[in-house]
Amino acid sequence: MANPAAAKSRVVRRRETAVSYLFLLPALAIFVCFVVTPMLMGFFTSFTDSHLGGMKFVAFANYIRLFKDPKFLRSAWNTVLIVLVSVPAVTAFSLWVGASIYRMRSGVRSFFRCIFYLPVVTGSVAVVVVWKWMFNTYNGLFNYVGVSAGLMDRGIDWLGSPRLAIWCILIILFTTSIGQPIVLYVAALGNVDVSLVEAAEVDGATDFQTFWKIKWPSIMPTTLYVVVITSINSFQCFALIQLLTSGGPNYHTSTVMYLLYETAFKTYQYGYADAMGVILALVIALFSALQFRVMNGGTTE
Repeated sequence: MANPAAAKSRVVRRRETAVSYLFLLPALAIFVCFVVTPMLMGFFTSFTDSHLGGMKFVAFANYIRLFKDPKFLRSAWNTVLIVLVSVPAVTAFSLWVGASIYRMRSGVRSFFRCIFYLPVVTGSVAVVVVWKWMFNTYNGLFNYVGVSAGLMDRGIDWLGSPRLAIWCILIILFTTSIGQPIVLYVAALGNVDVSLVEAAEVDGATDFQTFWKIKWPSIMPTTLYVVVITSINSFQCFALIQLLTSGGPNYHTSTVMYLLYETAFKTYQYGYADAMGVILALVIALFSALQFRVMNGGTTE
């Protein structure tokens, strides 16, 4: 004979599960309509010659064209350069600053966190306007200081130089990307078990040994989050490019995201632009999976 209490418990669990799914249904419907469906449509469109005049299935022609397109190859290289430079720089600098200020008094620590986080909450347009003035060829701050100090004979066209423009973008991206990681590292370092640190110090461990053996393993989840999010944001760098250089000069600051926007909304080659989006999404997914595997010690757990 079945246990009445167990049967009642199963009924209650089923009802709770049903209610939980009902509460999730609106969010799930929005996610499917505005995330999953556009992704599937974009994937399908990438195999077509889609433009304002109509749509024609072309199989893998868009993907073959991508790797023969010098604009795409230049944009892909710029994107990779941004990721390879910004991710280590942002992570290392944020960890250094976080380790420097997390032991400070509460008021001083809050002040520094506010200062470093300010560019994150400031509008992108306002930040870019200030930086654009600083890089201005004729009356910019950098050229004025350089000429006044005798470091240069005349002003430099920072954003118009094929060699310097991408590094100007990287400097701005760096300053706007360090705020959140610093705040996260300060919180993570503050949560490290103090008793373990004190025991290591009593045993004669140096500051570096204490950090590497005790603090670093404790903040590894935070580091993984910082690395993955910074990588994704770097791969998707768009606003700075559009507002500062529009991909110039001669696509030397163009990224895959900017070229995708230009291809879709200026030349209306939707199928070709979707092919870029699919490639970028695959690269981000593979890069993130690799980061998870490496930083988790080669395991997937």
